[in-house]
Parts: sequence; structure tokens; C-alpha cells
Amino acid sequence: MVEDRRWISVSLEELAEQATDATLTRLGLEPSVFEVSLLACNDARIAALNEDFRGRPTPTNVLSWPADERGAAVDGEMPLPPQPGPDNELGDIAISYDTCAKEAAAAGKSITDHTLHLLVHGTLHLLGFDHERDRDATLMEALETEILGKMGICDPYRE
Repeated sequence: MVEDRRWISVSLEELAEQATDATLTRLGLEPSVFEVSLLACNDARIAALNEDFRGRPTPTNVLSWPADERGAAVDGEMPLPPQPGPDNELGDIAISYDTCAKEAAAAGKSITDHTLHLLVHGTLHLLGFDHERDRDATLMEALETEILGKMGICDPYRE
């Protein structure tokens, strides 16, 4: 769902498909079997969502809501993969144009590359990956870096 039409200029639908397909493929999952819902919005909308769901009334770059809890019980272990079945919805992602564009400009990156990073990040969250615990963060960042590298994008965590 495109609420902020500025996303159309960066071909967000294509970027979302690229990012989710690359992430699912890396994890040995068939992309055509699973679905992800995407909300392309602005800072005002994502700030409202952030407040509603996380109690933080500020804009952020990306939010995700997994359809199922898949997180690993042990810090640094792989989450349980989703199993294809009657409901193949992985969850929902919201992404803010304003924050994404500001962050890309501040880092000297293209909005396309930064958007791909945020969409890979959000997809990993839908698959049970997180960065709250140290080893989980290390695992998630390594996967992001690997997936983005295969897409020709430099490590987003390197200065």
C-alpha cells in the first residue's frame, strides 16, 4: 500500500520484491511461496505506528510485524524457519520515505541502496531475527551484509 507517492519514484515495489526474494533465498526458502505486506508511508504515519505499537512517538525508518513468533530461544541461534502451509503471510513492514531519504543522504548512500537494506532488515525481522541480544545482532547484521553484498551493496555497518 503506497500512502506516500514519493516511493513510486524509487520503484519501491521492485525493491521490495528484490529484497524479500534475496533474503528468503539466502535462508533456503522459496520466495514464491511466501507473502509480505508493505506500507510505504511518511514520517508522520510511521511515528503514529511507532507510538501505537512500541510506545515511542517518534519517526523511525522501518517497522515490522511478524505473523508468527519465530525468534531463537538461545542468543545467536537461527530462528525456526516458516513452513509453507495454508497461510503463507510472513507479516507486515512499514517504511518511511522521509527517514529513509534523510539517512541515505547523511550516509552518502543512494536511497535505493538504503531502501534495499531496510527491506532486507525488515524481512529478517519477519523471519524471527532480532538485534536485542548481542549474538542475535551479530547474526542478523552478518546476514544483512551477506545478502546485500550479493546484491552489489556495500556493508551498511562499515564506516
